[in-house]
Parts: sequence; structure tokens; C-alpha cells
Amino acid sequence: MRVAIASDHAGFIQKQPMIDYMTGLGYEVIDLGPENDDRVDYPDFGEKVGRYVAAGNADRGVCICGTGIGIAVAAGKIPGIRASSITSPEFAALFRQHNDGNVIGLSGRFVDLEVNEEIVKTFLTTDFEGGRHAGRVEKINALD
Repeated sequence: MRVAIASDHAGFIQKQPMIDYMTGLGYEVIDLGPENDDRVDYPDFGEKVGRYVAAGNADRGVCICGTGIGIAVAAGKIPGIRASSITSPEFAALFRQHNDGNVIGLSGRFVDLEVNEEIVKTFLTTDFEGGRHAGRVEKINALD
């Protein structure tokens, strides 16, 4: 599985450790920036991940900003992307199972790296349940 990742300056401190973690789990990780912790605008990097996943260049996306909220909102504006800020492994599982989520926003300021690693592991290993949820996801996709 290919995973695109990006952050803003607030999430930058967790980006490389997260890349190392996912690589250690056997995933191919594509780093879409930034290259340092200089101030940047999170919508630019949420958009990059969203467009990369929507184009089929990655299967899933991981975005990190201060809260995980803004960068997920930006990624979710891209047609075909179902993005959400996720703050627990349980929410990551439900996001995948019920919403077929393909991009997550993580908080680099309010959630510890170890918890974010568990969130990412759950996000990457949980399957979409389909069934009664499939029609709901179709309705979400129709909003694009």
C-alpha cells in the first residue's frame, strides 16, 4: 500500500517519525512536504495529499497540522477524498469501517506521537465494511 504524507510547520515534528513508523510497517510512503519547519499554510499541504490520493498515486493519505482539523478540511475539498481529523484509534477504525475514509488529519500539538502511530496503524489496517454503509458513502461521493 502506498501512503502520501504531508504536514504544516506545527505537524512537522511528527512527520519524519511517522514516515519511519509506516515504512517500518512495510508501507511505501511518499513525502509531499514540507522539507523543514518554516511556517507554511496547511491548506497547501492538505490539498497536495488530497490530490495525490484522488489521482490514484497513493491508496491513503496522512496529514499532520496543529490540530489535524484544518489540513483534513483542505484535503476533503478535493473530489473523491473523504477526510477527517482523527484523535483516537477507535475513531480511525470507525472512519474506515463506516465512511471508507481515505485521508486522515492528525494533531501534532495535542496528540502524542505514540497515539498518532496507533491511529495510523488502525487507519491503514482496517477495511471498509460496505453493506449498509456503501449507500451512505455513495451519497457522500455524490456531493462532489
